[in-house]
Amino acid sequence: MTFGFVPPKPKTPNIVLIFMDDLGYGDIGANGATNYQTPNIDKMASEGIRFTNFLAAQAVCSASRAALLTGCYPNRIGFSGALAPTSTIGINANETTLAEVLKEKGYKTAIYGKWHLGHQKQFLPLQHGFDEYFGLPYSNDMWPVDYDGSPAPEGHFKKKAYPTLPLIQNNERIEDITTLEQQGMLTSRYTEKAVDFIKRNKNNPFFLYLPHSMPHVPINASPRFRGKSQQGLYGDVIMEIDWSIGEVLKALKANGLDQNTLVIVTSDNGPWLNYGNHAGSSGGYREGKGTSYEGGQRVPCVMRWKGTMPEGLVCNKLSSTIDLLPTIAKFCQAKLPSNKIDGLDISELLKGNLSAEPRKSFYYYYRKNSLEAVRKGNWKLVLAHNGRTYEGFQPGNDGYPGQVNENSPVPMALYDLRRDPGERYDVQKTYPKIVEELLQLAEEAREDLGDDITQKTGKNNREAGKE
Repeated sequence: MTFGFVPPKPKTPNIVLIFMDDLGYGDIGANGATNYQTPNIDKMASEGIRFTNFLAAQAVCSASRAALLTGCYPNRIGFSGALAPTSTIGINANETTLAEVLKEKGYKTAIYGKWHLGHQKQFLPLQHGFDEYFGLPYSNDMWPVDYDGSPAPEGHFKKKAYPTLPLIQNNERIEDITTLEQQGMLTSRYTEKAVDFIKRNKNNPFFLYLPHSMPHVPINASPRFRGKSQQGLYGDVIMEIDWSIGEVLKALKANGLDQNTLVIVTSDNGPWLNYGNHAGSSGGYREGKGTSYEGGQRVPCVMRWKGTMPEGLVCNKLSSTIDLLPTIAKFCQAKLPSNKIDGLDISELLKGNLSAEPRKSFYYYYRKNSLEAVRKGNWKLVLAHNGRTYEGFQPGNDGYPGQVNENSPVPMALYDLRRDPGERYDVQKTYPKIVEELLQLAEEAREDLGDDITQKTGKNNREAGKE
């Protein structure tokens, strides 16, 4: 059944894609956040569609971003984990990004924020479809600074070895980020750039990619937002991000673009739970960032396209960040990449056709190339593996991390996510045929993409770019 209206005649929309870092499912008001408000995101939800079954492609920074921009499972294109300043790989020039897809249609393209697909020049945004870039090349904790903002101590070998955090404009390093106060200004600075880009391109179709560095630790807010929430600094940070989204929406309206812009707000993965009061909420889903449980990969997602998308809908259909590229290409009448992609066109869902079911299955990969779970509809089979767990440990506080087990044995289990979204009750003995069906799905994934756990090599993987 389709809700809302008769779709208007086709038009080429502007695209605004706002991507948060470590924002949990429960970190927006529409999904139950407490002790702070997100009025702009919540208003977007009331004027568009809130997706409740929307998954990041992998629950970690670089892999998730590679997937978002290419429409591929990240392991298909040689990505896993989070690239460090010492990494020698990045996005391959043979991969086609969403920016390149839209540039072929005459779009102006810009990214303001975190890139994390390789920091060497050949991997930076201007070499992969973007006209403008301003932001950090990798995560904001990859700097020689301790959790309290002081220089990293001699005993902290990893942080001590990091170079100074660079702020890059286009292809050039223009500034060093050395203090938490500078970090606190990043959200505001990205927003100013984004608003200016909208003003400058009001007469051109454009793609604006705004991947915020926050709320990835170390978190901080600008002086005007510090102390505004009842949840402490984390709430302040989210309120400033929500303000940023409001500024973008105001700029669209002020420039007469409100009715011709698809705006998408989502996150790269779930919360980094061992950071305690500097981490977000999974909204009751199990575990968080770095795990294949729902708390790691189910993320908030709100989309709005005034006058084209119906208003106030909640979509419970399975969908993912990898589906954005083919969906946007459909709306923009653009060609898909020539390489195989994994994303599916979910435009029917955006039109309000909630009887559509474009995505029926999903593969949960992690680590280098380990298949940790598969899903079909509401059934999820977690495969036996060793993985991260936050459970049983006291979280950290005020920027310092608590303990986490990175190699916890995880037994095979079947979950019915319709009745048990928290993944607590293994029902594989009750539904052996479902287990058999999902094991076959897992085998198809291994044939296609490989699996380190079973030492299987995939037939259709591609390499990342190399320095």
